[in-house]
Amino acid sequence: MEKFTGYTCSICQHTYSPDEVTYTCPKDGGNLDVMLDYDAIRKKYQPGDLTSRSNQSIWRYLPLLPVSAPEGEATPLHQVGGTPVYALPRLAEKYGLKYLWLKDESRNPTASFKDRASAVVVTRARELGAEVVVTASTGNAGAALAGMAAAVGQKAVIFAPKSAPPAKVAQLLVFGAKVILVDGSYDDAFDLSIKASQEFGWYCRNTGYNPFTAEGKKTAAFEIWEFMQGQMGSGMRAALGAVTVPVKEHRLVIFVSVGDGNIISGIHKGFKDLHALGWIARMPRIIGVQAEGSAAIHNAFHSDTQNIIHPVQAKTIADSISVDLPRDGVRAVRAASETGGTYLTVSDDEILKAIAELGQMGIFAEPAGAAAFAGLASAKAHGWLEAESPVLVMNTGSGLKDVRAAMQAVTPAPIIEPTLEALKRIL
Repeated sequence: MEKFTGYTCSICQHTYSPDEVTYTCPKDGGNLDVMLDYDAIRKKYQPGDLTSRSNQSIWRYLPLLPVSAPEGEATPLHQVGGTPVYALPRLAEKYGLKYLWLKDESRNPTASFKDRASAVVVTRARELGAEVVVTASTGNAGAALAGMAAAVGQKAVIFAPKSAPPAKVAQLLVFGAKVILVDGSYDDAFDLSIKASQEFGWYCRNTGYNPFTAEGKKTAAFEIWEFMQGQMGSGMRAALGAVTVPVKEHRLVIFVSVGDGNIISGIHKGFKDLHALGWIARMPRIIGVQAEGSAAIHNAFHSDTQNIIHPVQAKTIADSISVDLPRDGVRAVRAASETGGTYLTVSDDEILKAIAELGQMGIFAEPAGAAAFAGLASAKAHGWLEAESPVLVMNTGSGLKDVRAAMQAVTPAPIIEPTLEALKRIL
């Protein structure tokens, strides 16, 4: 079954065959949406054919992905996805919510959401016979590519700004990628990686440039869909209901931190796939959260010209979402506008507070992941959430990725003499 039928430009809606283009629309530079043959998929598969599989990784959804199964035995590339969803009853009570969950992407092999995209891109690169895969990254996307490439012996080149957190750079080096630190911003590294891919014929993984990145990231939507089906018998009706389930007044609300815009657009694409197949009756509300110092998509969403993303001079503690010019901004705006969601911003202080608050629940989130929870706190404070609304927050990466930021969120540990007297003084 040829499930992958081509691409559609997200701007001009022009369609292309699978071998006609590789990255963006030649007409206007718009991001390309991968087209699937929904009729053929629907005829061959029912939801249970996927959800009954024992494989808990993203590859359980192979019929909905535009690649073949990855080669080789079980490696980190084969273990991406299947991340846990935690109930947060104490925080739900604090914020006046009945249902509150967090999906923890730090449990992926390289400890971030970006493994989903890199697993699919590396698989695509192998299909194309690419010798080298290249990307620009502030750390997480690069680590994901380096780790997935190492798992299958694929050569990888990573451009990162020299300001990237040391823990993230360490991952790149340990995984054996060729790491080049750029004396400039993420956007400078992005532009250089494009030029390098064109000059040397490397396959480019870049977020918001390679259409297969969103295809990997959409698998999180499939896992959320499965999780919500499991909640049907737990006292709440399905907020994403299958067609046979009664419509509930309160839809699921998903909070996602946003930088380049590819994660939120990927999650949106996953739910659009499910809706096109008739496997869900309606979309969840998707709310994008940006740092105040990196809010280009937020600004566009709340303007009269949502299809125009104006660059900003990004400055935020959340390096993973620090972007001057988002490369997937238009689709990211649509992810909120087409689902009845919105965009909001949070300060660095709010992000640090969220790191500490999630830590008290046993969850160690990096600043970008904590930003989504900070967005929830802000939305509730402004009366934008009803108590009955089921809410799910995405934590996109581990706090171990940026220990320097984490230490700003907590009170330093005291240093004492090794005596009981000294201990009693601080107690």
